[in-house]
Amino acid sequence: MSFQFDNTSPIYLQIIKHIKMLIINKTYKPNEKLPSVRDLSVQYAVNPNTIQKALFELENMGLIYTERTNGKFVTSDTAVIDSETNATVNVMVDDFCKSMEKLGLSKEQIIEILSKKE
Repeated sequence: MSFQFDNTSPIYLQIIKHIKMLIINKTYKPNEKLPSVRDLSVQYAVNPNTIQKALFELENMGLIYTERTNGKFVTSDTAVIDSETNATVNVMVDDFCKSMEKLGLSKEQIIEILSKKE
């Protein structure tokens, strides 16, 4: 996995965001077992404690769960995944609209530009 961290936020938050995107886009499917902490720490080239912290937060969000001695799995609760998908989409749309407004574009101009996109 080639994952590039940036300096805009803590690494564990970037890992949370990335794994959340992998769940949302169904790279990790409901009830699928996640790679081990050790494997993830190698993939992301970070300390296992950083991975543990990210996975703890993902579990608190309800996106993953732990089966004792079997590992961590993506939730089977599609409502939780759908909720996270909607929240993520809303943030992305808001960020996009703010960027377009900074360019001086109106809502109507943004809609017109988007309607011309394939």
